[in-house]
Amino acid sequence: MLATFLGTGTSQGIPVIGCACKTCVSSDPKDKRYRSSIFIDDHKNKFLIDIGPDFRSQMLENNISDLDHILLTHEHADHTAGMDDVRPINFKHKKDIILHAEARVVKDLSVRFNYIFSGTYPGLPKIKLGTISEGWNKINGSDLLVFRVHHGKLPILGFKLGKLTYITDASLIKAEEMDLLRDKTDTLVINALRKESHPSHFSLAEALDAISTINPRICYLTHLSHHMGNHKEIEKVLPPNVFIAHDNLQISFSS
Repeated sequence: MLATFLGTGTSQGIPVIGCACKTCVSSDPKDKRYRSSIFIDDHKNKFLIDIGPDFRSQMLENNISDLDHILLTHEHADHTAGMDDVRPINFKHKKDIILHAEARVVKDLSVRFNYIFSGTYPGLPKIKLGTISEGWNKINGSDLLVFRVHHGKLPILGFKLGKLTYITDASLIKAEEMDLLRDKTDTLVINALRKESHPSHFSLAEALDAISTINPRICYLTHLSHHMGNHKEIEKVLPPNVFIAHDNLQISFSS
């Protein structure tokens, strides 16, 4: 199984427009971050978790031209604004893309992308609604665990495919959800916005506490803001099994 980090930045990306901080002006390509998204190929299905405004560039840069399913963690624009750009995949492969999201999220998208969900023009994105619910789901032969995390006051979703667990935008994971993941995750991807606390995202210290509880073999931090600092500087102070993810990084994981 193979996962590709298409984006590892927060809602503004890095560099931030107009910012001259050391992270935004860094010449290290690992400090250039699109909005967070990950592509997973488990040999049965090609999954995309979140489809932000950088989707087109992300797919082109990683030479990815096919997709089966989109899994949405929540409705915020940095996780959904790329919906229109599935059209080339529709045209090339002559198929609909199946979207899996909570009813609340689908309702929100049906307003913002009304032309997709209620239009009849032949050039529109072809998106078919699938279903997911908390707990284990079977999606065309793939086993997907859907679990609840909290993004400030907003309940959102985390996903586990094989032994890879993906969590982004979380500020709280309750004990019962931790129990689903503890010692059952080989590879963990989890958000860490910055060193300082934030009301709706894990800080670095909070992410490290969650990692300690989940106890994965290896972990990658994602959804980083420019306030976190440079990639090389932060990675030096992390535990030996925790790394900073970067755009275009590919990792393999077991089923």
